[in-house]
Amino acid sequence: MNTIEDFKETLIPVAASLKKEFASIRTNRPVTALIEDIRVPYYGETLPIKQVASIGIIPPREISVQAWDKEAVQAIVRGIEAAQLGVSVQADDMVVHVRLPELSSERREELAKQVKRIAEEHRIEVRHVRDEGNKAVERAFEENELSEDQKFKLKETIQKEVERMNAEIESLVVAKVKEIME
Repeated sequence: MNTIEDFKETLIPVAASLKKEFASIRTNRPVTALIEDIRVPYYGETLPIKQVASIGIIPPREISVQAWDKEAVQAIVRGIEAAQLGVSVQADDMVVHVRLPELSSERREELAKQVKRIAEEHRIEVRHVRDEGNKAVERAFEENELSEDQKFKLKETIQKEVERMNAEIESLVVAKVKEIME
């Protein structure tokens, strides 16, 4: 590890991955991220829906998928149904309507647990990155590239970054659980 900036750079994908996973978890509010990455067969290739159609939101709980080609409509319907999101799917000419039913209290609790489980997986990943950073600092110290003071300051800075990332993860969890419970 050359600098603390390198360490911070290794944490960025962890946060991005968590945000992306949270975006795909269903709440009572429709979000395009729920379906945009579902892969569908299209002229011999398997593409995400966002590459074969325009996706929009129709409040309060509907997602509209405007296919760019008539051939894609049924593939989109089958792909969404196969994803087992607990939504109703209906094709209307070139538009696929995805309706989100009201979440039951049991389902909300289940989704909240899923959010917390995903967050814990990311916290473990952060700890792994911290351990790798600390090992790199130790190696640099053993090779006399760092003084003992520098070693402790770097480890302290690494720990502060880990705590900052864990706080960010926790705030994302709180926000997502609140969104699910609405």
